[in-house]
Amino acid sequence: MSKFVADVLVSTEWLAANLQEPNIRIIDASYFVPGGVEKARQLYAEDHIPGAAFFDINAFADLSKPKEHAFPTAAIFADKAGKLGISNQDHVIAYDRLGGTCAAARAWFMFRAFGHDKVSVLDGGQTKWAGENRPLTKTVPDLVPRAFSVRELPGRLYGKAEVLANTTRRGFQILDARSAGRFAGTEPEPRVGLRSGHIPASRNLPFMALIDGPTKTWRDPAAIAKAFADAGIDLSKPLTTTCGSGVSACALALGAFLAGKADTAIYDGSWIEWGGDASLPIETGT
Repeated sequence: MSKFVADVLVSTEWLAANLQEPNIRIIDASYFVPGGVEKARQLYAEDHIPGAAFFDINAFADLSKPKEHAFPTAAIFADKAGKLGISNQDHVIAYDRLGGTCAAARAWFMFRAFGHDKVSVLDGGQTKWAGENRPLTKTVPDLVPRAFSVRELPGRLYGKAEVLANTTRRGFQILDARSAGRFAGTEPEPRVGLRSGHIPASRNLPFMALIDGPTKTWRDPAAIAKAFADAGIDLSKPLTTTCGSGVSACALALGAFLAGKADTAIYDGSWIEWGGDASLPIETGT
């Protein structure tokens, strides 16, 4: 195999040239709101990048918790990754159908949170790949289980109690990836039963602002850094991202990484947890 370079993004040209390398493991980590995993699985069955296994974010989860795709324990993640045929020597390429923002960035964040840095996101995802007339297939690869060991990195995940305490202590910045309307409380939530608004003292940066619309590729680091600054975020200070269910929060974490910040945390409960708990404070407006 060619020398590994731990680039956070890989191009479609790079993947096409390295598609047959023995230590490349490709995962389709698509997820949709609405539609969820089932819509993504149906599209995977219709076509996907050759060699790609389906990465089910609802299965890579702690099923003992009530929230959909709750962040997995280290043991769960090691078991699930190994069953996808991934070893610690492999370079994982995650993609989805929205440039990496839903939910390839979530897969990327998980691998890194459990100590596996050899993971990249396909820039432009399947949209760009297919638009370039690159090969697609219906064939599901035979997955040979492998041993996959993890080390859980501290400070990558925050819970409700820590976020609630932070609304007064202000020890870290909170950045919300949802749309401006959902953040302000002027648009309804796509999930039934959730209040409208946002976590007090949080800021808003809709995750698609980091993506070039026509190509579904990530903007350059300077433009991404400016988007964070325009949202009122200082990337030199601690940052935790949030969203609807913990998926697009990881897109902001990936964006921060591209802009030079490698230690962003996520609030995994996100608005499913916060907006669904009437005892927690909310704010509306911008």
